[in-house]
Amino acid sequence: NPFKLIGQMSSHLRGLLVSDILVRFCEQIPYAFVVVWCMKTIEAPVTALQFGVLTSIEMATAVLVYIPVAYLADRSAKKPFVVTTFVFFTLFPLFLLYCRSFEWLVAAFFLRGLKEFGEPTRKALIMELAPDHCKAAMFGLYYLIRDAFVSVAALGGAFLWQISPETNFLAAFGFGVLGTMGYLWYGREAGH
Repeated sequence: NPFKLIGQMSSHLRGLLVSDILVRFCEQIPYAFVVVWCMKTIEAPVTALQFGVLTSIEMATAVLVYIPVAYLADRSAKKPFVVTTFVFFTLFPLFLLYCRSFEWLVAAFFLRGLKEFGEPTRKALIMELAPDHCKAAMFGLYYLIRDAFVSVAALGGAFLWQISPETNFLAAFGFGVLGTMGYLWYGREAGH
């Protein structure tokens, strides 16, 4: 029962959830419009093939950082890894705003791939902060709440894009800053 589970969610897990929602707003507000920006809006638009290369750079970067970072995070505090991944999420829309050519987009999509930096750590932290008797259910509740809220960001992103691409990217950046700073100041690990 999700309503019973909400009452069992610790304040530390709620804090992580709120920060995660804000950071995912940062990701989802421009998400559908990144391809439009790259292929239609910038001064030197990229081709479909070039956009495929950019996506490959993002995915390769994510794969290359995922396992080594998970290994390191198991041996140290988790908060710095989560904050770092939130920073990468936050910087992408701001960096993308100033990319006007394929060469700069390569750097932006490398940065976008780094968003996976702290993902294994954040998932492990969710499990650590969940009560022992309902870890799987709490994990599911966390994602149910997060994704329900974040789905609104995609719709909001469309309205922001109609104002201007700059408004879309800067609003996304603003949500990322709020989420990152919130977790930096208030985020806690299990036992802290």
